[in-house]
Amino acid sequence: MAKYNRNSGKEWSQEEIRQLRTLAKQDTPTRVIGLKLGRTPEAVYTKAAEERISLKPTNQSPYGWKKTN
Repeated sequence: MAKYNRNSGKEWSQEEIRQLRTLAKQDTPTRVIGLKLGRTPEAVYTKAAEERISLKPTNQSPYGWKKTN
């Protein structure tokens, strides 16, 4: 299990919030955003909600495969 202690419990900087906005706009999965920012996915969800940043569901299929019917 990954450890998220790098920024755990620390205040979010304006730079981290800017990165969160940018990554969310690029449809980056929440767990990847957490790894990049040194935060847990739960912390990312919480901060995104506070800042009104949409973390819309992303297609997490490997290699960009799309499901066909």
